[in-house]
Amino acid sequence: MGLIVQKFGGSSVADAKRVLHVADIVTKTYAKGNNVVAVVSAQGDTTDDLIAKAMEINENPSKREMDMLLTTGEQASAALLAMAIEKLGYPVISLLGWQAGFVTNSVYGSARIKRVDPERIRKEIDKKNIVVVTGFQGINRYDDMTTLGRGGSDTSAVAIAAAMHADLCQIYTDVEGVFTADPRKVKNARKLDAISYDEMLELASLGAQVLNNRSVEMAKKYGIELEVLSSMNDRPGTIVKEAAKMEGMLISGVAKDEDVARVSIIGVPDRPGLAFKIFSKLASKNINIDIILQSVGRNGTKDISFTVSRENLKETIAILAPYIEQIGADKVVYDEDVAKVSIVGAGMESHPGIAAEMFEALYEANINIHMISTSEIKISVLIDCKNADQAVSVIHEKFFDKPVKA
Repeated sequence: MGLIVQKFGGSSVADAKRVLHVADIVTKTYAKGNNVVAVVSAQGDTTDDLIAKAMEINENPSKREMDMLLTTGEQASAALLAMAIEKLGYPVISLLGWQAGFVTNSVYGSARIKRVDPERIRKEIDKKNIVVVTGFQGINRYDDMTTLGRGGSDTSAVAIAAAMHADLCQIYTDVEGVFTADPRKVKNARKLDAISYDEMLELASLGAQVLNNRSVEMAKKYGIELEVLSSMNDRPGTIVKEAAKMEGMLISGVAKDEDVARVSIIGVPDRPGLAFKIFSKLASKNINIDIILQSVGRNGTKDISFTVSRENLKETIAILAPYIEQIGADKVVYDEDVAKVSIVGAGMESHPGIAAEMFEALYEANINIHMISTSEIKISVLIDCKNADQAVSVIHEKFFDKPVKA
């Protein structure tokens, strides 16, 4: 008998038919002699619908009240799934995040898990119950409900698996696993049998929507083997683990992220310490910075450009605008019509020329590059948003639609 944590995304529980199908998956796993903890997201577009309702009332609501509102989506999913499992004649109980032991910090809207005390889950498992837990949420030291940010249900599932030393953590989605590109947009995208934590972490961080990057970080830290698979069929998925070498594959995937905006500070005085002061102000407000580009100094000034999520753009500009005059810079400008396209692969470490091939694919498609960022296993470019899908397709074709030299 093992302990299996199964997470079901919004599309997997989108309506009554799918909830009943998920109940069938969970109960079949339980019937094989396993203990099962099912973690659920809000149904379908529920989160977006709740955000829209909030905007009808208040265009700038507090993040605390937004968390109070958004946590209701997962609560509904958990109760409905528990009812479906009851209907099939199995013992079950649903728990909110705080009942399942999730304690977070107080960064409303994007809280970090401080600890998970799974005592209540253990008690329910000892009673032979299937346990359904609301993903995406916890409670802070003020006893306020908090949410973990987009994709937080993945993190909830992995956190439970780590706290309870689960034998397996399965992430059910609407695709059959991890692909070399979005199979809904790239016709020749291939499913990977396995991928390493590091490669999956890069893909998740760069816009691939199969797994949340924080969940992959946690899985790697605690050695939790993940399986990404579809709730729509029973085909094998993709295993995410410590090492997953795919012979002959230089890159594992191409990802696109449209949730990005470029911010440029023009005419920054060319003296030590100003970049530190600028980015520390943003860090103090929990604004994450991605690609950074600093121009070569001229006439005693330089330009600093960087990217943030579109969600954080308004706050970023509000923080920087009054500060620009203080440091003697000319102005701050921004562009929301951009997207980040990236390739990821452990194979590129030992194979020169990967960047050149990527840039060649974009050149042949007449796509201009605004910014470039690299690491040992990834290359990212910032381009016009209108070209993002085409860029993914031509890059994928360059690397995957031809024989790869060993």
